[in-house]
Amino acid sequence: MGGKLLLATNNHDKVREYRSLLVGLPYDLVTPSDVGITTRVEEVGKSLEENARLKATVLAGQSRLVALADDSGLEVDALGGEPGPLSARYAGEGASDSQRIDYLLSRLEAVPQGKRTARFRCVIAIATPGGKVETVSGERSGIIAFEPRGEGGFGYDPIFYLPELDKTMAELSPEVKNRVSHRGEAARKARQVLERLIV
Repeated sequence: MGGKLLLATNNHDKVREYRSLLVGLPYDLVTPSDVGITTRVEEVGKSLEENARLKATVLAGQSRLVALADDSGLEVDALGGEPGPLSARYAGEGASDSQRIDYLLSRLEAVPQGKRTARFRCVIAIATPGGKVETVSGERSGIIAFEPRGEGGFGYDPIFYLPELDKTMAELSPEVKNRVSHRGEAARKARQVLERLIV
């Protein structure tokens, strides 16, 4: 198949990450705004997988292109798995990354070091215009730090601490982050799906 691959996001940070993660595939990566699609698919699913499938199928149908959508979430054990699918809206619609981080840290104020375990999860859905959908996922365990550290990454990266690297996700170089992150793991699996679609 090859040709254009629609990334179901206009988030510049995510687009940049995917361009790096999917480098070498014979696809021209485009965004909804690149192809004139203004539809905002509401993430009404109860799980990361539902949201990813929803975005991919709607945008594949509208664009007549193979579409790749992801939904990622932070699951904090001390909060019963929150924010999960609500990660992007945890501090309310339109909140900035720093506001979401501040809100999450306020919820964990009384939680000690040993109880701040968490994981990042990413589900990627790849949909064809004909309605076929395949999903893959990646997961990364870590600990919620007491304060943000690092200037890289986005979202909750500055407070997601990786003990084995003694760094937060935001302190990693893009190359290392792509190698160890939940999105990197899911993208490596997505590459295999995309390679199968190329005829």
